[in-house]
Amino acid sequence: MKLDFAVPALPVRSVPAAQAFYVEKMGFTANWHHDEGRIGAVSHGRCALFLREVDGPFTPGVVWIFAEDIDATHAEIAAADPSALQTMPYGLRQFTVTDPDGNQLHFHHDL
Repeated sequence: MKLDFAVPALPVRSVPAAQAFYVEKMGFTANWHHDEGRIGAVSHGRCALFLREVDGPFTPGVVWIFAEDIDATHAEIAAADPSALQTMPYGLRQFTVTDPDGNQLHFHHDL
């Protein structure tokens, strides 16, 4: 068996608003939006995220995204207000972006 990347579905209040954040602040591309299904997608390189519209209270998602050049990635998405870039004792260099719906995206590179 050979597996490739996984595509998480993050909960959001509004797919168009979430897509706008990912496009305008993080440089992603809005791929599609299915109004009736209340789901859409964004991508950047081989990273894809589904955005699933939900009603009522929800628990935000957490996603770990590998970045080949973590320093350049941090600089490129500065408009998304990322946390400081840190070298962690468990062997990763990482930073976090929290989207307007509370979903956390941890960008990392193995040391």
